[in-house]
Order: sequence, then C-alpha cells, then structure tokens
Amino acid sequence: MAKRVAILMGGWSSERSVSLASGRACADAARALGHEVIEIDATPDIWLQLRDARPDIALNALHGPWGEDGRIQAVLELLGIPYTHSGVLASALALDKARAKAVFRDCGLPVADHVVADRRACASEHLLPPPYVVKPIYEGSSVGIFMVRAGDNRPPAALNAPDWEWGDQLMVEEFIPGREFTVAVMGDRALAVTEILTGREFYDFDAKYATGGSSHILPAPIPSDLADRALEYALSAHRAIGCRGVSRSDFRFDPDTGRLIILEINTQPGMTPTSLVPEQAAHIGMDMQALVEWMIEDASCPR
Repeated sequence: MAKRVAILMGGWSSERSVSLASGRACADAARALGHEVIEIDATPDIWLQLRDARPDIALNALHGPWGEDGRIQAVLELLGIPYTHSGVLASALALDKARAKAVFRDCGLPVADHVVADRRACASEHLLPPPYVVKPIYEGSSVGIFMVRAGDNRPPAALNAPDWEWGDQLMVEEFIPGREFTVAVMGDRALAVTEILTGREFYDFDAKYATGGSSHILPAPIPSDLADRALEYALSAHRAIGCRGVSRSDFRFDPDTGRLIILEINTQPGMTPTSLVPEQAAHIGMDMQALVEWMIEDASCPR
C-alpha cells in the first residue's frame, strides 16, 4: 500500500552533505515504489515541518548530532509518527562512543583501549603511547579524527585550534593496525562482511565519500571462522545497544595478533551511491528499492 513518506535529510550537523545524498537516494527509491514522498531538509523547527507534512511514516536519513543521537527520534515519538532505524535510547548510546564501548565490553565484545579526556589535556601530552587515534565523542563519518603516529613528539596542534568545533570531550584510542571490515544488520540478520581498502591508515571522511576514495571487497576474502565472528559480533552489538531496523558495525582486524576489534556501531548508516549498506543488501538480493521498502514497512512508533 502506498504511503505518505517524509524523508528527513540534510539538517545542520557536520554530515549535512552526506545526509542530503542519502536522503535523495532514499527519496528516489520510495517514489519508484509508488509512495508519496515529501523531502524535508530538517531545521531546528523540524516539529513544525513534520506537523505540516502530516506523513504516514518518517524515513530518517539524517546523520550526526540531532539526526542520530536520539533527539529527532524523541520528536517523532512525541508526535506519534512511525519512523525508521533505532529509537531514542539506542540512538543516544550508539553516537556516544565511550558509552557504546562500555556496552560492548559488558556483553563480551572486544574493544580497543582508550581514555576520555578534555580536548586541552589531549593536546598537551600523549595520553596513550603512540600510535593512537583522537576522535570526538559525538561525531560520525570520521569527522574530526586525527591519527598520532609512532615517533610523533606531540599531539596534533589542531586540537588547540580556536575554531575547533567538535566538542571538548575527546576519545584517545589505541590504534589497531591491519584490515578494515564492516557488517550491516537488518532486523535480526547480519548480512555480510565487507573489506574496505583505502590506501590510508584509517577509513577517513574522504575515503568514505569521495569518488575513488576507497574500494569495497564483498564478500571479504577471509576465512569462514573470521567472517562468522564478525557477523556474530555485529549482531551482538546491534542487540546490546537496542538497535532497530538497519545498523552497521565497523571493525579492525590485526592479522599479527588475530584481534578483531569492534570500533563503533552506526544507527543511521549512509545510503549514498558509495555506501556500504546498499551494497550488502544487493549482495543478498535486495536492490535499493527493496531495501527502502523494507525500511518503510519496518517503521514504527514507539521504537
């Protein structure tokens, strides 16, 4: 049955451009399916935009703070609008990297060592032995991440920049060398393991979204026991955080030690032409239209 679908996109986070691309891809697929589509470029008056749109459901294609941290989900709950992806608590937990890692550790998933500290402390001295990674607690898409290499005398000077815009609480995390994997989960099913090749030390913003920034190998050329472990970890993370709909978990694998480390879980994974979830869905026989239809049918309130 055709529905009136509001596609929530854009917004005002640092991931606005990515969200617009995700939203347009979802809108095109929903229209092709015969749904009535209202594209909403979210503003701080999103509740008014939603009230005026009067959708049957909201397909959330927002990324970053305000889009995937539980706040837009709370607005949708208050308005009683069925929506896609995870609910208030799971969204808030997943975007908070430190709290998400605490949940992962409590359910037995392996995580990298880390400390959380004020930005100025992170800028003043090495809080972990290099190499390590400095990342904002509440950002996605590798925004604001810095790599500190072995032999670096000081942390990055940019951490003290007057125009710093990614919050004062940062995570200093052990760097895990090796290979990059990702696993999407839809509902109660882990889809596949993709290996991401970038030619870089980590999967940064340009590698994720620039044309030619990375290549994806699907399925990842790894032993079946390692693939099974990645699938199991992704599904366990999805359940432990309390995710709904689609999520994507990212991993590092060190072949020298055999460590498979979960880095984070994404409750609003990208749906752009270079995104990993549509690729994995296609791998199991779901094209973009089928994926979007599944998300629309999965929408509910409360989540």
